[in-house]
Order: sequence, then C-alpha cells, then structure tokens
Amino acid sequence: MPLSTQSDQGDGQYVLVASLDNVRNLSNILKAIAFKDHALFNATPNGLKVTVEDSKCLQANAFIQSEIFQEFTIQEDSVSFQVNLTVLLDCLTIFGGSTVPGVTTALRLCYNGYGYPLKLFLEEGGVVTVCKINTQEPEEPIDFEFCSTNVTNKVILQSDSLREAFSELDMTSEVLQITMSPSQPYFRLSTFGNSGNAHYDYPKDSDMMELFQCTKTQTNRSVTHFFLINKGRFFCHQSSNYNHNHLHGFNSTVIPLSRYKMSLLKPSTKALALSCKVSVRTDSQGFLSLQYLVRNDDGQICFVEYYCCPDEDVEEE
Repeated sequence: MPLSTQSDQGDGQYVLVASLDNVRNLSNILKAIAFKDHALFNATPNGLKVTVEDSKCLQANAFIQSEIFQEFTIQEDSVSFQVNLTVLLDCLTIFGGSTVPGVTTALRLCYNGYGYPLKLFLEEGGVVTVCKINTQEPEEPIDFEFCSTNVTNKVILQSDSLREAFSELDMTSEVLQITMSPSQPYFRLSTFGNSGNAHYDYPKDSDMMELFQCTKTQTNRSVTHFFLINKGRFFCHQSSNYNHNHLHGFNSTVIPLSRYKMSLLKPSTKALALSCKVSVRTDSQGFLSLQYLVRNDDGQICFVEYYCCPDEDVEEE
C-alpha cells in the first residue's frame, strides 16, 4: 500500500500504528457514536475502543477489533488519548467518502504518545493528504458496572424489526418505556407523545426475536413502575419503599417497567441504522444496554454498545 512509505518517521517511534485499505470501515462505525464533540480512544492489542459520553447518563462504545485493520501495531499494553471526534470525522471523509465501486480511501493512523498529535495519512487515487489532530488529556470514562451477572432481562432482535418499531412510535414522547415480562406482553416498547400513547409488542416466539430471556426483577427505587394485574384490572404503583412482600396473598402478576429519556436514546438510532442485530439488556438497577452488531463494507463484524441510565423523573400516569 502506498501509505506504508508515507510516514515521516520510522514506525518504531510510534506507540500506535493502524492501517486500513478502506477508511469507511472506521468512519462509519465512529459516526454511529458521534453525538458529542469529544471521544476517548483506548487501544490494546485486541483493537480500538472508542467512547463517547453525555451528562454522565449515556455512554456509547465502538469496538473495532485488530483483525479489521490491515496493520495494527501497538508498542504498549494500552494507549489512550482523547480527540475532537467531529474534526476526526471531517478528516476521515476529506475525500468525500466515495461510493464508486473499486474506489476507496486508504488510511494510516499514527500516534507517537502522550502530548503528541494524532496523525492521519489518507490516500485516494494516488493523492495523499496528511492531517494532524491535537490530542487531549484522556478523561476516565464512567463505569456503569453493567456486568453479565447482574443482567435480569435480555432479548436479541433483528434490527429491521426495531427500526420498524421506532418508525411507528411517537418520537415526541419524552420517554421510552420498556416492558419485559415472562408473560404477555413479553417485550413491549411504549411512548407517550403528542399523538397519545403508543405500544409496540413483540411476541417471544416472533421470527424477529432470536433470544428471549426474562426473569422477575428487583428494579431500582422510584424509577420503575409496576403494573399489578388482578382480576382483569390494572393498577399502577410507584414507591421508593416498594416491597414485593406487599403482594403476598394478592393474586397478581408483576411486570417490571423501565423508562428512559428519549433524548438520550435518539443518538443510538445511528447505530441501529447500520446494524443487522441488536441485543437489549437491563440489569437489576434498571440500567439499559443496547448492543448493535454491525457489518462493515468488507463483511467484517464490529460492535457498538450504548449504556443508558433509567429516567429518575418518572411521574405516575
């Protein structure tokens, strides 16, 4: 590749070198998390993890495995830096992101370590452009402590079905309510917007649902509603001191409902548009994980994951 001779110093002086024959395999995945200006890059021998956060309530991570790159060389166990993501994307698409068959932009990314700029060597049709982007002190990302042992509910859907749901739900709603239940409605998305209440249900045996795992949950206080179904009547209960023991002797079904601010979830639709599958998980505290499986132009798999805090300003309906 021509770019292999374009760096202005030996690769041994760089702590990180990554090359791609098609820059879109990086730029597209970064666009899926580009809802804030700055992004934290963390490189390990396994690849790149890029993190973007908003208001300590939303975190997006893009994972680009080392196998995606034609070359991926790292001199340390871990290399971290922060850059302006908007500027980086402008540089990566400096040739316009050609979609002409057989015409791609090659990328060589080089980083010399703390305090040095990130260097990009981009080549298309024999023309080489060099960009230098100032790096910043990396900030410690939020640890949502979202681990598999705390996951209470999980579904895996084909992305087409979730895109259809978002097209039919009322996006003027301030919140998206997610219901997961061992019994009907199983998996439901609800909005409460200007056009009224809207619900989108997924049967657990739907062709669009590849996995359905749901258990009764101990959801976080004052965040989650519980609908109590008794003799055909619906009751809504919300209390910071709610105790499941109150149900003893009460012939009812408990369905956990978690609500999330729509403004926090909207950025994830960028990843949804690129993905072919999505995993929806909630943990015992009501935190939400949306993990998207994305295939790049070469058919390789990357992942984008969004973590979202539950809405703490829920009012009773």
